[in-house]
Parts: sequence; C-alpha cells; structure tokens
Amino acid sequence: MKEDSAQKKLLDALSFEVRSAWDRLGSEQLHQVFSFAEDYKAFLTQAKTEREANHYILTKAEKQGFVPAEKLSGKLRPGTKLYFGNRGRSSALVVIGQKPIVDGFRLVGSHIDSPRLDLKARPLYEEDGLVLFKTQYYGGIKKYQWPVQPLALHGIVVLTNGERINLCLGEEPGDPVFCVTDLLPHLAYEQMDKKAKDVVTGEALNIVVGNLPYLEDLDVKERVKLNILRLLHDTYGIKEEDLVSADIAAVPAGAARDVGFDRSLIGAYGQDDRVCAYASLQGFMDIAVPELTAICLFADREEVGSMGNTGARSRFLENVVAELVSREEIGSTDLGVRRALAKGEALSADVNAALDPSYAEVSDKRNSARLGYGINLTKYTGGRGKGGASEASAEFMAKIRQLLNAHSIPWQPGDLGKVDEGGGGTIAQFLADLGMDVLDAGVPILSMHSPFELASKVDVYAAYRAYKVFWDPEK
Repeated sequence: MKEDSAQKKLLDALSFEVRSAWDRLGSEQLHQVFSFAEDYKAFLTQAKTEREANHYILTKAEKQGFVPAEKLSGKLRPGTKLYFGNRGRSSALVVIGQKPIVDGFRLVGSHIDSPRLDLKARPLYEEDGLVLFKTQYYGGIKKYQWPVQPLALHGIVVLTNGERINLCLGEEPGDPVFCVTDLLPHLAYEQMDKKAKDVVTGEALNIVVGNLPYLEDLDVKERVKLNILRLLHDTYGIKEEDLVSADIAAVPAGAARDVGFDRSLIGAYGQDDRVCAYASLQGFMDIAVPELTAICLFADREEVGSMGNTGARSRFLENVVAELVSREEIGSTDLGVRRALAKGEALSADVNAALDPSYAEVSDKRNSARLGYGINLTKYTGGRGKGGASEASAEFMAKIRQLLNAHSIPWQPGDLGKVDEGGGGTIAQFLADLGMDVLDAGVPILSMHSPFELASKVDVYAAYRAYKVFWDPEK
C-alpha cells in the first residue's frame, strides 16, 4: 500500500493531466462564472458587427475614464487611460505603465469581425415576383448553413452629403426578418449528390426582402422593387444609388442563449472572436497602474486575412506605439518604436476549435482543447507542416504557463486538428512580424464559423482572468 502511495505521488508530481475547470471552482467562483456570462450574452446580442462591437467597446471605455488620445497633450503619467480609434472599425485602449514604453509593453489583441453575408454594391433586384438582395459572403463559411436562417440586417448607409443612416432590422420582437431560401427535398435529387461545398453556390445566397407590388400604378415595371425602394426612402431616406456607399451585413437574428439543461454553455453567432474581445475588454477595465504599459487591441478584417487599414496588417498598432513613444520625449521616435516593439509581449486572443465528440476523427485527442477545461494555449498555428504559422518560443510559452499556474487559472494546450486535416491562422503572425513575443491564447468553441457557435461559460471566465493577470501579474 505504501509502495502504491509513493508511486501515485511520483505520478502526480511528474505527469501532466488537464483537469476540468469546473472542478476547480468554489461556490463563490461558480456564481461569478454564471454572472459574467450574463453580461457577455448581452454584448453578443447587441454587437453583431465590427462597427457595433467597436462602438460598445469605446462607449464602455469612456465610462471607465478612458480619454481619446487626441485630447491629451504632453507627457503621459503612469495610470493614464486613453484610447485610439480607427475609422469606427478597430481601436486600441491603453493604460500607461510605471516603466517607459521603450522598456516594453504587454498587449492582448483580438478581432471583432465575424463571418457573415455582405450586400453587394448593387444588391437590389426583382425576379419572378420576389425582390432580393445579392450578397458576397465574408470569411470562411459553409454556405449550406445559411439558407432558411432568420437573418437581421446591420450596418450603415452614407449619403452623398455625408449623412450616416444606421440600420438594424430583424432583432426586435416586432421586426421583420430576412432569409436565404433553400431547395425543397422533393426537387433536390441532383443537389444532394453534390459535394458539400457545391450544394449552395455563393451566387445563390440571395436574401428575400419583399413580395408586395407597388399598388398605385399597375403599368410600372418591377413593381415589387419599386415598392421596396419607396419603403426604404420613406423609412430611412435611402435611394437605390445610396446602397453603393453602404456597409450592410446580414447576420443571424436573435439573442445569445444558454445551452443545455445545466445552462453551462453559451450559444450565439459571432463568438469567434468576440468572446475573446469581451473577455479582454473586461479584464482591461480591472487594471490600475501596471508595471509595463498595457494595450488592448481590437482588430478588424481577421476573417479575410487582416488586410486593409483597419486590419492587423495595417500600420495602426505601430502608429499607436509611435504616439506613446513620442509623448515620452526620449529622442528618436523611430528608434523608440523599434525598441518598444522588440521588447513587447502579446497574447493573440483568438478562439480555437474544441474537441467535438461527433467529429473526433479530425482531431488529435491528446492535443485538442476541450470545452470546460480553461483557456486554450496554442503554441503554433498554420497548417500542413506549420505553413503560414506563427509560433511562440519555448521561453515565452513557459512564462505564460508559470503565470497562469501561479494564479490558479485553468488552461490547456490545444492545436487545430490533425496535421493533414487543415489549419488556420490568427493575428499572431502580424504581431510577431513587428518583433513581439506572441502566444495564441483564447476560448475553445464548437461549431466555429457557423451561425450558432458554442462556448463554455467557465472557459470564458478563465480567459478574462488570464488576460487580466497578463497585463498586471502582481495583482
């Protein structure tokens, strides 16, 4: 018996087994997990596009004392809270640290865009008694998941005089919704023999928007389209040409919901990657005066490669660091920026795939994250031979592991599927290009890129705690 006990102690001391995060909660923490999830669900319901998420973030930041950077002048003192906005689609929050920024900074970066259907420049057309919108899908989707899904329209229309018309239709109980149609099974014999990627084509993702014809003149052509145009003009002041200068997205309608008898899961559209954005935002609100300057980055366009002036490939982050360096009056701003970036440390806060027991064959079980086991640390991304990968160094991986262990924050390692199955990337590679140490750290989810993704409440809370202690390890 003594020998067995000694062996067990040795096994416990030397082996590594990931434990359920639920098992590590006391009654008070369990309450905090479920309470945190309620506010998170409200965010998901309210902010379904990058513009809406960015507005939510900056509104909350201002209430917490953050000030637009352009309103501050002179040298910034430790504890100063400021933010940088970028065209209403991305932003960076900053809390000045005790040490000069040239000594480095700590950054958590997420993205606030999600896969969706965008309207084309000339979307409106009438055919066979229906009026529809032409769309272009944004990001990686399974096209067959989007037909017969109740959709809401979110976005803005900018008129030639500069006036912005905000649009959000399909979310309130009395609102109409929109949808893409599907082929009935009685006539789908050939369709059902196609490969999944071909079952629904991109050009078939047309959204039904009306059927009632203009009734005041029976001789007018395209009477249903005319009636829709009349409604748009009477309600919003929009003409058809105005749709050319519009950012309108069709997204799944409805609120975020609890999932399961035990309400342990959250089901909603857009949790990739607004789950990490929300967790990092909440963690950032809790820090006071960190040792190193803390930056919370919210990027756009990750789902389409991070291109553009609001994506992680843009110069936005470099410009933010340059502004901070210039306020310290240390001499060469260019050299200061290079030094700050070289000493910077970052967590790329993005989701990873959780192990799905219904599709376990595509995953390496020993190296896959599980729902309910804490924040997921992904050492490298990419696919098939680490192609296009960002990879954290062993030194930085150990540093983060030690930090999470010291604060009893549940974590787990996890890759994205078996080696030859596929892969993916995050904004980590673009942060690493600037010279920072970067590790992917985010919430594992099921049904990624679908209209209804699943996350575990305990993992969301673990991510919030992890991001907070990363910025301020002494707390």
